[in-house]
Order: sequence, then C-alpha cells, then structure tokens
Amino acid sequence: MAVKFLDLHKQYLSIKNEIDRAIFSVIKTCAFVGGVEVEAFEKEFASFISEGILGGGVQALGVANGTDALEIAIRALELPRDSVVLVPANSFVASAEAVVSNGLRVKFVDCGEDYSLDIADLKAKIDSEVSAIVVVHLYGIPANMEEILRLAKEWNLKIIEDCAQAHGARFNGQRVGSFGDVGAFSFYTGKNLGAYGDGGMIVSKDSALLRKCKEIAHHGGLRKYQHKIVGRNSRLDALQAAILRVKLRYLEAWNARRKEVAQMYFKGLSGFTLPKVASDRECVWHLFVLRCENCSAIMESLHKVGIQTGLHYPTALPNTPAFFKKPYVVASECKNANAWQDKILSLPMGEHLENDEVEKVIKILKENC
Repeated sequence: MAVKFLDLHKQYLSIKNEIDRAIFSVIKTCAFVGGVEVEAFEKEFASFISEGILGGGVQALGVANGTDALEIAIRALELPRDSVVLVPANSFVASAEAVVSNGLRVKFVDCGEDYSLDIADLKAKIDSEVSAIVVVHLYGIPANMEEILRLAKEWNLKIIEDCAQAHGARFNGQRVGSFGDVGAFSFYTGKNLGAYGDGGMIVSKDSALLRKCKEIAHHGGLRKYQHKIVGRNSRLDALQAAILRVKLRYLEAWNARRKEVAQMYFKGLSGFTLPKVASDRECVWHLFVLRCENCSAIMESLHKVGIQTGLHYPTALPNTPAFFKKPYVVASECKNANAWQDKILSLPMGEHLENDEVEKVIKILKENC
C-alpha cells in the first residue's frame, strides 16, 4: 500500500461536480480576467480571515501568486531603502526573495522548537537599521504574534505576515494574516487551500495600503490606461478564483482532518522530536515535520515501502548560494536552523490520508529508529 505525501486527484474527485460546474461557468461567460468570480472570492476570503475579529475589517486583493503577494505588500509599505528586514532562516526562499527584490537587506532570525521565529533571537537582532519583520507561520504553525507585535510596537516596525502555509490557522482565536500591517497568502496547488495552477492574496485592515497594493499590481493604476506609478501585472484569474471559491467551503473540514492526522502522529511517535505547539495556537498542519539524526536512512526506508516524504527545507536560507555572504544579507548566527537543516523530515499530511495509512507510516518509522 503506497502512502502519498499529497493526493490532489483524490481531493478533486471528492468535489468533482462542484469544481466542474465552477470551471464551465467561467468558460461559458468568457470572463477570464477579473469579474464576479474574483471579486466574490476576495470578499469571501476576507470574511474568512476576519472571522472572530470584532467588526471584521480585513480586506483582500487577489494576485498571481504568493511571491507576488509578498513583493507587492512589501513595496506598498515604502520601507526605507537599504533598511534591514528580519526574516526566518528556516522558510521557503520567497520569504527572503521578496525583501531583496524591493531593495532591502535581509537579516536572518533563528527558529525555535515550534519552527517559527525564536522570540529571544528576534529580540536580540532588532536594532536601529531594522524597519520590518517578515513573520512566517511555517508548516501551518502560528508564530507568537503577541510577543512579535509587542516588539514591533516598541521599535516602530512594520509586520508582514507570510501565511503561505497557514490558511485558517489561529493565534489566540484570531486567524493569521489579520495581525500585522499586511498579510500574504499563496494558493499554489499543494497548499491547504490550493488552486489548479497558481494564485495569491494580499490581506490588510489598512484600506489605503491595500489600494496601493492594487495600484502596483494593476500596472500602476486603478483604471485602464491611467498609470500613476510604475507598477506590474499580477492578477488572480477568474478560473482559479472560481475553483478556490468551491474549495474554501471545504477548507475547515480539510484542516480538521489534518489535525486528526497530526494527533495520530503525536500519539504514535512520542519517542521522536516532534513540533512543540503552544496551547494558544491552532495549527492547520500544512506539513508535519519531525527531527531525527539518521534522516536520510529513515527517508530511504519509508520510500522502499511506498511512503512518500519531503524535506522542508534541506538548506537553511542563509546557507544557500543566493544568500550566503551576499552584500544584501546582514551576517547573523542561526544555530538551530543550521543544526536542524539535515535532520528534518516531512511526513505525509492531508485530508486524503486514511487511518491505516497513517498507522503504516508510524509503524515503519518505529521499526527503523
């Protein structure tokens, strides 16, 4: 019995009729760019992120992908050129790329036992050159927003939430993406809420900031042929919006199943080094990552019996050629990220998993460790 890391075909079959209707509805109207599907999804996603916030207030803007969402959001903040932005050392490369592409410098911050920003290291690395913090809710585990917001207020820093892996995750009952100055989501196919291609979303409670993001994303203007600034072209297309509207209705149920799978792993793999998630966090388990000394051998043993795994991420960002000893990187030590980069292993995770598949993963792991 093979155990898939991700099974998008199984997911599609479970909602096939609704997805097919949504796709053919867009094709029938030929409204492929903008239009009612995009507008409706922006409103529905904003409402989803706003849930639990008194008065709501979060607004959303669809863009082409999650990297665009980060780049545009950071540009709209108009941070001082060449200032420093703090970024987690353990994250996908887009978290740091978006900073550098905006003419800013990166200083990497270490990760803690929950794999998000280590608060002590974050505090130690803030100085007068720092203008903002990119907070990545990695693996679907919310970062400690209470402490991060306190530090941001103390130092007058902007907060960009990278929520690419955390659709629906909550800190103290409030959904991530609604804490900082601006939040960025990815709808890449493998995400908890994934398109059938690519897509992204910028969210903010600051309507003026979101308006600026829209100008940047729409060739520098809000009306055709009226270009106030030099912008770019980044739009969420209507087909993807229609698909995402259907899938958004299932997201909480899918996330609930991910939590059940995670609990099976926690119960069955108690002898392993597993993520430490505080009680004030509601994790949506985009990935379930454990640490082990003989990671490569364990990965090979799992693959031999048809269990797919992943590495997230095999090299800490400061050690990649793009960021190692570069002039746009402020040198800083990240002990945990360096020590753990060859010890982390991502197990199969998703609503597609049956209990016997999870049990098989647990059994093989125990036999090989």
